Amino acid sequence: MNALIARSIRFIPALPSCWYAIPLRLIVGGGFLQHGYAKLARGPENFVQILDGLGMFAPTLLAWATIAVEIACGAAVIAGLFIPLVSVPMTIVLLVAIFTVHLPNGFSSIKLLSVTSAGAHFGQPGYETDLLYLCGIFALMLGGSGPLALDRYLLSIWTKSGVAAGN
Repeated sequence: MNALIARSIRFIPALPSCWYAIPLRLIVGGGFLQHGYAKLARGPENFVQILDGLGMFAPTLLAWATIAVEIACGAAVIAGLFIPLVSVPMTIVLLVAIFTVHLPNGFSSIKLLSVTSAGAHFGQPGYETDLLYLCGIFALMLGGSGPLALDRYLLSIWTKSGVAAGN
């Protein structure tokens, strides 16, 4: 009976547990990449104005740094490349967003204010989504980038050529 319960708990028992990393990399990396691209598409000067309105120091520098982190680190996470390294600036971006924008709005990322014939109307998002991103980043840091990761491929090349061994 215990074996039957154990088998029914796993969705795809034939796959090793490390495969969790692929959808996690896609959603975390894809989310960051999309947010960075949106800032570029709307015009970085608009994001500079937002940061200036929040009273951030050097808003132009911070805007471009944030866009670069979201695009470059998001792409790296999707590819499974240097996740422990890129997690540092990603975590900083999320913590700044939590403490400067989302914390006053509470936890919930979805605040349904009303529904009219024009559709649903939502309030300002809280920090829930940022915490989910942080958890995804930490899970990838702790559990590794998983299969089909570019860093595993590069490591295999480096070890064959002697680079990783210091030769």
